[in-house]
Amino acid sequence: MTIKPAPLDEYPVHQSPLSMAQVATSDRNFYDRYYFNAHDRTGDVYLVTGLGVYPNLGVIDAFATVRQGDRQRSVRFSDASDERSLDSVVGGYRVEVIEPLRTVRLLCEHEDLSFDLTWHGSFEAVLEERHMLLDGPRPILDATRFAQVGSWSGTLTVEGTDYSVDPDVWMGTRDRSWGIRPSGDPEPKGRSADEPGEGHWWTYVPLRFDDYALMIIMQESPDGYRTLNHATRTFADGRIEQLGWPRMEVSYRSGTRHPESARIHLTTPSGEPLVVEVETLGYIPLSMGSGYVGDPDWQHGQWKGRGWSLSTAYDFTDPELPAFMPYQTIDHIARATCDGAEGWGMFEHGVLGRHDPSGFVGWTDLAP
Repeated sequence: MTIKPAPLDEYPVHQSPLSMAQVATSDRNFYDRYYFNAHDRTGDVYLVTGLGVYPNLGVIDAFATVRQGDRQRSVRFSDASDERSLDSVVGGYRVEVIEPLRTVRLLCEHEDLSFDLTWHGSFEAVLEERHMLLDGPRPILDATRFAQVGSWSGTLTVEGTDYSVDPDVWMGTRDRSWGIRPSGDPEPKGRSADEPGEGHWWTYVPLRFDDYALMIIMQESPDGYRTLNHATRTFADGRIEQLGWPRMEVSYRSGTRHPESARIHLTTPSGEPLVVEVETLGYIPLSMGSGYVGDPDWQHGQWKGRGWSLSTAYDFTDPELPAFMPYQTIDHIARATCDGAEGWGMFEHGVLGRHDPSGFVGWTDLAP
Protein backbone atom coordinates (compact mmCIF):
# COMPACT_ATOMS: atom_id res chain seq x y z
CA MET A 1 0.00 0.00 0.00
CA THR A 2 1.39 3.40 -0.97
CA ILE A 3 1.35 6.02 1.79
CA LYS A 4 0.02 9.33 0.49
CA PRO A 5 -0.12 12.68 2.29
CA ALA A 6 -3.12 13.02 4.60
CA PRO A 7 -5.36 16.11 4.62
CA LEU A 8 -4.07 16.75 8.15
CA ASP A 9 -0.58 17.27 6.71
CA GLU A 10 -1.75 20.73 5.61
CA TYR A 11 -1.89 21.82 9.26
CA PRO A 12 1.06 22.51 11.61
CA VAL A 13 0.09 19.73 14.04
CA HIS A 14 2.85 17.15 13.47
CA GLN A 15 4.59 15.56 16.46
CA SER A 16 6.98 13.26 14.60
CA PRO A 17 8.78 13.14 11.22
CA LEU A 18 5.95 10.94 9.92
CA SER A 19 3.08 12.07 7.74
CA MET A 20 -0.19 12.41 9.62
CA ALA A 21 -1.32 9.43 7.54
CA GLN A 22 0.63 7.34 10.05
CA VAL A 23 0.93 7.25 13.83
CA ALA A 24 4.26 7.23 15.65
CA THR A 25 3.94 3.62 16.78
CA SER A 26 3.57 0.31 14.99
CA ASP A 27 1.44 -1.13 17.82
CA ARG A 28 -1.71 -2.56 16.24
CA ASN A 29 -3.72 -1.40 19.27
CA PHE A 30 -3.26 2.36 18.75
CA TYR A 31 -6.67 4.07 18.94
CA ASP A 32 -8.22 7.55 19.00
CA ARG A 33 -11.77 7.73 20.38
CA TYR A 34 -14.74 9.91 21.38
CA TYR A 35 -17.11 8.86 24.17
CA PHE A 36 -20.35 10.62 25.22
CA ASN A 37 -23.34 9.90 27.44
CA ALA A 38 -26.65 11.71 27.95
CA HIS A 39 -29.68 11.39 30.25
CA ASP A 40 -32.68 13.38 31.39
CA ARG A 41 -32.06 12.89 35.13
CA THR A 42 -34.99 10.49 35.56
CA GLY A 43 -32.89 7.35 35.25
CA ASP A 44 -35.38 5.99 32.71
CA VAL A 45 -33.57 6.90 29.48
CA TYR A 46 -29.81 6.74 28.98
CA LEU A 47 -27.67 7.20 25.86
CA VAL A 48 -24.05 6.06 25.53
CA THR A 49 -22.29 6.66 22.22
CA GLY A 50 -18.88 7.07 20.63
CA LEU A 51 -16.62 6.92 17.58
CA GLY A 52 -13.12 5.47 17.26
CA VAL A 53 -10.32 5.41 14.70
CA TYR A 54 -7.73 2.60 14.60
CA PRO A 55 -5.04 3.71 12.10
CA ASN A 56 -2.88 0.59 12.26
CA LEU A 57 -5.92 -1.65 11.79
CA GLY A 58 -7.34 0.50 8.99
CA VAL A 59 -10.73 0.72 10.72
CA ILE A 60 -13.13 3.46 11.81
CA ASP A 61 -16.27 2.60 13.77
CA ALA A 62 -19.01 4.05 15.94
CA PHE A 63 -21.80 2.92 18.23
CA ALA A 64 -24.91 4.33 19.86
CA THR A 65 -26.94 2.55 22.50
CA VAL A 66 -30.01 3.77 24.40
CA ARG A 67 -31.70 2.16 27.34
CA GLN A 68 -35.38 2.89 27.96
CA GLY A 69 -36.61 1.14 31.09
CA ASP A 70 -35.84 -2.57 30.65
CA ARG A 71 -35.14 -2.36 26.91
CA GLN A 72 -31.91 -1.30 25.23
CA ARG A 73 -31.33 -0.64 21.52
CA SER A 74 -27.82 -0.56 20.04
CA VAL A 75 -26.63 0.33 16.55
CA ARG A 76 -23.06 0.09 15.28
CA PHE A 77 -21.26 1.21 12.13
CA SER A 78 -17.86 0.12 10.82
CA ASP A 79 -15.83 0.75 7.68
CA ALA A 80 -12.32 0.98 6.27
CA SER A 81 -10.31 4.02 7.31
CA ASP A 82 -8.09 4.85 4.35
CA GLU A 83 -6.94 8.34 5.32
CA ARG A 84 -6.76 10.48 8.44
CA SER A 85 -8.58 13.79 8.27
CA LEU A 86 -10.75 16.16 10.25
CA ASP A 87 -13.87 14.31 9.07
CA SER A 88 -15.15 11.87 11.71
CA VAL A 89 -17.77 9.98 9.70
CA VAL A 90 -18.67 6.30 9.44
CA GLY A 91 -21.91 4.99 7.94
CA GLY A 92 -24.83 6.99 9.32
CA TYR A 93 -22.76 8.45 12.17
CA ARG A 94 -20.91 11.77 12.30
CA VAL A 95 -19.04 13.88 14.85
CA GLU A 96 -18.69 17.61 14.10
CA VAL A 97 -16.43 19.74 16.29
CA ILE A 98 -18.10 23.17 16.41
CA GLU A 99 -15.80 24.77 18.99
CA PRO A 100 -12.87 22.66 20.22
CA LEU A 101 -13.09 21.68 23.90
CA ARG A 102 -16.53 23.31 24.20
CA THR A 103 -19.19 22.43 21.57
CA VAL A 104 -19.59 19.21 19.57
CA ARG A 105 -22.44 18.01 17.35
CA LEU A 106 -23.36 14.31 16.98
CA LEU A 107 -25.57 12.88 14.25
CA CYS A 108 -26.80 9.31 13.92
CA GLU A 109 -29.12 8.10 11.15
CA HIS A 110 -30.64 4.64 11.53
CA GLU A 111 -34.23 3.46 11.39
CA ASP A 112 -34.01 2.04 14.93
CA LEU A 113 -32.07 4.88 16.58
CA SER A 114 -31.37 8.39 15.35
CA PHE A 115 -30.34 11.71 16.85
CA ASP A 116 -29.08 15.20 16.15
CA LEU A 117 -27.51 16.34 19.40
CA THR A 118 -25.20 19.18 20.38
CA TRP A 119 -22.88 18.97 23.37
CA HIS A 120 -22.32 22.11 25.47
CA GLY A 121 -19.38 21.89 27.87
CA SER A 122 -20.26 23.43 31.24
CA PHE A 123 -16.69 23.73 32.53
CA GLU A 124 -13.25 23.44 30.98
CA ALA A 125 -12.10 20.00 29.89
CA VAL A 126 -9.72 18.32 32.33
CA LEU A 127 -6.62 16.45 31.21
CA GLU A 128 -6.46 13.35 33.39
CA GLU A 129 -3.45 11.46 34.66
CA ARG A 130 -1.82 9.21 32.07
CA HIS A 131 -3.46 5.79 32.23
CA MET A 132 -1.36 2.61 32.13
CA LEU A 133 -2.39 -0.98 32.78
CA LEU A 134 -0.05 -3.97 32.61
CA ASP A 135 -0.67 -7.59 31.70
CA GLY A 136 2.39 -9.13 33.29
CA PRO A 137 5.35 -7.18 31.88
CA ARG A 138 3.44 -5.75 28.91
CA PRO A 139 1.45 -2.50 28.84
CA ILE A 140 -1.94 -3.36 27.38
CA LEU A 141 -3.29 0.13 28.05
CA ASP A 142 -1.18 3.27 27.77
CA ALA A 143 -3.41 6.25 27.03
CA THR A 144 -4.13 9.92 27.60
CA ARG A 145 -7.62 11.31 28.08
CA PHE A 146 -9.43 14.57 28.70
CA ALA A 147 -12.91 14.65 30.19
CA GLN A 148 -15.72 17.17 30.53
CA VAL A 149 -19.20 17.54 32.00
CA GLY A 150 -21.96 19.39 30.20
CA SER A 151 -25.49 19.52 28.79
CA TRP A 152 -27.25 18.53 25.56
CA SER A 153 -29.70 20.04 23.09
CA GLY A 154 -31.42 18.55 20.04
CA THR A 155 -33.57 15.54 19.24
CA LEU A 156 -33.40 11.79 19.89
CA THR A 157 -35.60 9.04 18.42
CA VAL A 158 -35.45 5.44 19.66
CA GLU A 159 -37.69 2.73 18.18
CA GLY A 160 -40.37 5.29 17.34
CA THR A 161 -40.20 7.23 20.62
CA ASP A 162 -39.21 10.89 20.19
CA TYR A 163 -37.38 12.92 22.82
CA SER A 164 -36.91 16.68 22.75
CA VAL A 165 -33.50 17.20 24.36
CA ASP A 166 -33.58 20.37 26.46
CA PRO A 167 -30.18 21.58 27.79
CA ASP A 168 -31.85 22.73 31.02
CA VAL A 169 -32.74 19.08 31.70
CA TRP A 170 -30.41 16.79 29.74
CA MET A 171 -26.97 16.31 31.27
CA GLY A 172 -23.98 14.17 30.46
CA THR A 173 -20.25 13.58 30.44
CA ARG A 174 -17.78 13.01 27.65
CA ASP A 175 -14.14 12.16 27.05
CA ARG A 176 -11.52 11.98 24.31
CA SER A 177 -8.80 9.39 24.66
CA TRP A 178 -5.94 8.12 22.53
CA GLY A 179 -3.02 5.74 22.89
CA ILE A 180 -2.72 1.96 23.21
CA ARG A 181 -5.70 -0.16 24.17
CA PRO A 182 -6.82 -3.71 23.19
CA SER A 183 -8.56 -3.26 19.84
CA GLY A 184 -9.75 -5.37 16.96
CA ASP A 185 -9.70 -9.15 16.96
CA PRO A 186 -8.26 -10.77 20.11
CA GLU A 187 -4.52 -11.42 20.19
CA PRO A 188 -3.02 -14.74 21.31
CA LYS A 189 -2.99 -14.89 25.10
CA GLY A 190 0.50 -16.31 25.33
CA ARG A 191 1.86 -16.33 28.87
CA SER A 192 -1.33 -14.84 30.32
CA ALA A 193 -3.20 -18.01 29.37
CA ASP A 194 -1.19 -19.86 32.04
CA GLU A 195 -0.93 -16.91 34.43
CA PRO A 196 -4.28 -15.08 34.21
CA GLY A 197 -4.95 -11.94 36.20
CA GLU A 198 -6.84 -12.25 39.47
CA GLY A 199 -9.03 -9.22 39.00
CA HIS A 200 -9.45 -5.54 38.18
CA TRP A 201 -11.12 -2.72 40.15
CA TRP A 202 -12.03 0.56 38.41
CA THR A 203 -14.08 3.61 39.37
CA TYR A 204 -14.56 6.76 37.28
CA VAL A 205 -16.87 9.51 38.55
CA PRO A 206 -17.30 12.75 36.55
CA LEU A 207 -19.93 14.98 38.18
CA ARG A 208 -21.43 18.36 37.31
CA PHE A 209 -22.61 20.71 40.05
CA ASP A 210 -23.86 24.26 39.48
CA ASP A 211 -20.60 25.87 40.61
CA TYR A 212 -17.96 23.26 39.76
CA ALA A 213 -17.15 19.91 38.18
CA LEU A 214 -15.59 16.92 39.92
CA MET A 215 -13.40 14.34 38.16
CA ILE A 216 -12.52 11.28 40.24
CA ILE A 217 -10.64 8.19 39.04
CA MET A 218 -9.45 5.20 41.05
CA GLN A 219 -7.87 2.02 39.69
CA GLU A 220 -6.62 -0.73 41.98
CA SER A 221 -4.97 -4.13 41.82
CA PRO A 222 -6.63 -7.14 43.50
CA ASP A 223 -4.78 -6.40 46.77
CA GLY A 224 -6.05 -2.81 46.76
CA TYR A 225 -2.83 -1.18 45.55
CA ARG A 226 -3.77 2.08 43.78
CA THR A 227 -2.38 2.18 40.23
CA LEU A 228 -4.22 5.29 39.00
CA ASN A 229 -5.44 8.21 41.07
CA HIS A 230 -7.08 11.46 39.97
CA ALA A 231 -9.30 13.81 41.96
CA THR A 232 -9.89 17.40 40.85
CA ARG A 233 -12.48 20.15 41.17
CA THR A 234 -12.81 22.62 38.29
CA PHE A 235 -14.51 26.00 38.76
CA ALA A 236 -16.16 28.26 36.18
CA ASP A 237 -13.16 30.61 36.12
CA GLY A 238 -10.87 27.74 35.12
CA ARG A 239 -9.28 27.15 38.54
CA ILE A 240 -8.51 23.51 39.26
CA GLU A 241 -8.09 22.14 42.77
CA GLN A 242 -6.48 18.81 43.55
CA LEU A 243 -8.56 16.84 46.04
CA GLY A 244 -6.03 14.39 47.38
CA TRP A 245 -6.32 10.63 47.64
CA PRO A 246 -9.97 9.54 47.31
CA ARG A 247 -11.35 6.86 49.60
CA MET A 248 -14.62 5.19 48.74
CA GLU A 249 -17.23 3.04 50.42
CA VAL A 250 -19.59 1.19 48.04
CA SER A 251 -22.93 -0.36 49.02
CA TYR A 252 -23.51 -3.37 46.78
CA ARG A 253 -26.93 -4.92 46.27
CA SER A 254 -27.10 -8.27 48.04
CA GLY A 255 -26.38 -11.23 45.77
CA THR A 256 -24.78 -9.02 43.09
CA ARG A 257 -21.88 -6.68 42.42
CA HIS A 258 -24.28 -3.88 41.56
CA PRO A 259 -23.34 -0.60 43.33
CA GLU A 260 -26.50 1.01 44.67
CA SER A 261 -24.68 3.91 46.33
CA ALA A 262 -21.22 5.13 47.25
CA ARG A 263 -19.58 7.61 49.61
CA ILE A 264 -16.39 9.24 48.33
CA HIS A 265 -14.04 10.99 50.76
CA LEU A 266 -11.91 13.79 49.29
CA THR A 267 -9.59 16.40 50.82
CA THR A 268 -9.38 20.08 49.80
CA PRO A 269 -5.99 21.80 49.38
CA SER A 270 -6.45 23.36 52.83
CA GLY A 271 -6.91 19.92 54.37
CA GLU A 272 -10.66 20.10 54.87
CA PRO A 273 -12.71 16.95 54.22
CA LEU A 274 -15.08 16.93 51.25
CA VAL A 275 -17.61 14.09 51.10
CA VAL A 276 -19.60 13.14 48.00
CA GLU A 277 -22.66 10.89 48.30
CA VAL A 278 -23.57 9.06 45.08
CA GLU A 279 -26.82 7.31 44.21
CA THR A 280 -26.90 5.19 41.05
CA LEU A 281 -29.93 5.21 38.75
CA GLY A 282 -30.19 3.67 35.25
CA TYR A 283 -27.16 1.92 33.77
CA ILE A 284 -25.66 0.47 30.60
CA PRO A 285 -23.09 -2.37 30.64
CA LEU A 286 -20.24 -1.32 28.33
CA SER A 287 -19.73 -4.82 26.93
CA MET A 288 -23.38 -5.13 25.90
CA GLY A 289 -23.96 -3.21 22.68
CA SER A 290 -21.14 -0.69 23.10
CA GLY A 291 -18.21 -2.72 21.78
CA TYR A 292 -16.02 -2.68 24.87
CA VAL A 293 -14.06 -5.72 26.05
CA GLY A 294 -16.32 -8.76 26.24
CA ASP A 295 -19.05 -7.60 23.84
CA PRO A 296 -20.06 -10.82 22.04
CA ASP A 297 -21.43 -9.08 18.90
CA TRP A 298 -18.69 -6.59 18.02
CA GLN A 299 -15.60 -5.02 19.56
CA HIS A 300 -13.91 -1.71 18.80
CA GLY A 301 -11.51 -1.81 15.87
CA GLN A 302 -12.66 -5.22 14.69
CA TRP A 303 -12.68 -5.58 10.90
CA LYS A 304 -16.25 -6.27 9.79
CA GLY A 305 -15.86 -5.33 6.14
CA ARG A 306 -16.74 -2.14 4.31
CA GLY A 307 -20.06 -0.42 4.97
CA TRP A 308 -21.02 -2.71 7.87
CA SER A 309 -23.76 -1.98 10.40
CA LEU A 310 -25.67 -3.91 13.03
CA SER A 311 -28.74 -3.18 15.16
CA THR A 312 -29.55 -5.21 18.28
CA ALA A 313 -32.18 -5.05 21.02
CA TYR A 314 -31.56 -6.25 24.59
CA ASP A 315 -34.20 -7.17 27.16
CA PHE A 316 -33.13 -6.62 30.77
CA THR A 317 -35.89 -8.90 31.98
CA ASP A 318 -34.04 -11.80 30.32
CA PRO A 319 -32.98 -14.03 33.24
CA GLU A 320 -29.66 -14.81 31.56
CA LEU A 321 -28.42 -11.19 31.57
CA PRO A 322 -27.65 -10.90 35.33
CA ALA A 323 -25.12 -13.73 35.01
CA PHE A 324 -22.88 -11.47 32.90
CA MET A 325 -23.01 -8.37 35.10
CA PRO A 326 -20.18 -9.23 37.54
CA TYR A 327 -17.77 -9.46 34.61
CA GLN A 328 -18.43 -6.02 33.14
CA THR A 329 -17.62 -2.37 33.60
CA ILE A 330 -20.96 -0.57 33.86
CA ASP A 331 -21.86 3.09 33.30
CA HIS A 332 -24.46 4.22 35.84
CA ILE A 333 -26.33 7.51 35.81
CA ALA A 334 -25.26 9.20 39.04
CA ARG A 335 -27.10 11.62 41.27
CA ALA A 336 -24.72 13.15 43.82
CA THR A 337 -24.77 15.50 46.79
CA CYS A 338 -21.82 17.42 48.22
CA ASP A 339 -22.11 19.98 51.03
CA GLY A 340 -25.84 20.29 50.31
CA ALA A 341 -25.41 20.86 46.57
CA GLU A 342 -26.92 18.47 44.02
CA GLY A 343 -24.91 17.21 41.07
CA TRP A 344 -25.36 14.80 38.17
CA GLY A 345 -22.99 12.70 36.13
CA MET A 346 -21.75 9.16 35.86
CA PHE A 347 -20.59 6.42 38.21
CA GLU A 348 -18.57 4.04 36.03
CA HIS A 349 -17.60 1.01 38.05
CA GLY A 350 -16.12 -2.41 37.50
CA VAL A 351 -15.14 -4.85 40.22
CA LEU A 352 -14.02 -7.93 38.33
CA GLY A 353 -12.57 -10.90 40.16
CA ARG A 354 -10.71 -10.47 43.44
CA HIS A 355 -10.58 -7.14 45.25
CA ASP A 356 -9.53 -7.40 48.87
CA PRO A 357 -10.82 -4.00 50.10
CA SER A 358 -14.29 -4.81 48.71
CA GLY A 359 -14.32 -8.30 50.23
CA PHE A 360 -14.48 -10.14 46.90
CA VAL A 361 -12.13 -13.13 46.86
CA GLY A 362 -12.64 -14.47 43.34
CA TRP A 363 -14.56 -14.22 40.09
CA THR A 364 -17.82 -15.77 41.20
CA ASP A 365 -18.54 -14.52 44.71
CA LEU A 366 -21.17 -11.81 45.24
CA ALA A 367 -22.09 -9.32 47.92
CA PRO A 368 -23.72 -10.86 51.01
